Amino acid sequence: MTDTAVNTEALAPVFQIQRVYLKEASLEQPNSPAILIEQQQPSVDIQLGVEATPAAEGVFEVCVTATVHTKIGDKTVFLAECKQGGIFEIRHLPEDQMGPVMGIACPQIVYPYLRASVADLITRAGFPPVHLAEINFQAMYEQQQAQQAAAPQQ
Repeated sequence: MTDTAVNTEALAPVFQIQRVYLKEASLEQPNSPAILIEQQQPSVDIQLGVEATPAAEGVFEVCVTATVHTKIGDKTVFLAECKQGGIFEIRHLPEDQMGPVMGIACPQIVYPYLRASVADLITRAGFPPVHLAEINFQAMYEQQQAQQAAAPQQ
């Protein structure tokens, strides 16, 4: 084996899931029990966020957060927030591929766990589960990139 073959093998791209875990969960029902006897259908607002941070050399934490806020009129029925994290080993990828991997591939792996955590938390609170819709993380990532490109640089 030549030195070139050894170097090429050593620098082969690495992408491994180390762990997926529920990092944070909170639920508030500030107007219970009175709001629970209301007959009106509540409005539901769902917000999603993705963040990626380095955890160690070649290891990154990618978190997807969902906030579900249900209201009747201006009164909160419940506010649930879950943050699902994943630890990924990512090495020897070209720099231009790191953004898409952490903004698309990693969230796609973590998101099904987040959906289950949100539905479980809300069910345990005594409400019908809220099932988060499937998300196109590629479209979400591309939209964020376009917004950053359009934003004035400081």
